[in-house]
Amino acid sequence: MAALTGILLAAGRGRRFDPAGARNKLLQTLPGGEPVVAASARTLLSCLPRVIAVVAPCDGGVGDILRELGCEVTVCPDADTGMGASLVHALRHAPAAEGWLVALGDMPFVADATLAALRDAVVNGAGIAVPVYEGQRGNPVAFGACHREALLGLGGDQGARRLLQAHPVTEIAVPDPGILRDIDTPSDLPA
Repeated sequence: MAALTGILLAAGRGRRFDPAGARNKLLQTLPGGEPVVAASARTLLSCLPRVIAVVAPCDGGVGDILRELGCEVTVCPDADTGMGASLVHALRHAPAAEGWLVALGDMPFVADATLAALRDAVVNGAGIAVPVYEGQRGNPVAFGACHREALLGLGGDQGARRLLQAHPVTEIAVPDPGILRDIDTPSDLPA
């Protein structure tokens, strides 16, 4: 199981959350006081021994939180160009992995069991594995090493979407609405 590396994408600006940029959505607290990004990282770390977290140059303390939790933090100077740039940046820090489980820093509600199912699918030979809840695909997504070159060729804000359209995907049915729930606006934070 240790052959897969977790990637936590935590470099987005969160412009929909706060267009002025004064409040970083990843640093907002959930009930119980834990920051959004910490909850996302903690779940990924529960499933994989190595997690690379990608942060923006001016992250407001996100990197410090993730380092303290045990993530390997790397700053992506091109983070503003889109999720694809952040993903490529992370992959360059884990080129020898047998696969990657790519999670988003603004999705703190994904269940541990969902991550384990995605990890196991790739370990058992799936090239790409995605979670599905009530017929809808969600995040995170796991990739086998066979997609290394295609992933390294990504760019912009599309992320890996075109790979999911062009290659066979193993869908993993999960009883986890958290795969569809992210923090994009202040109203997405639970009271």
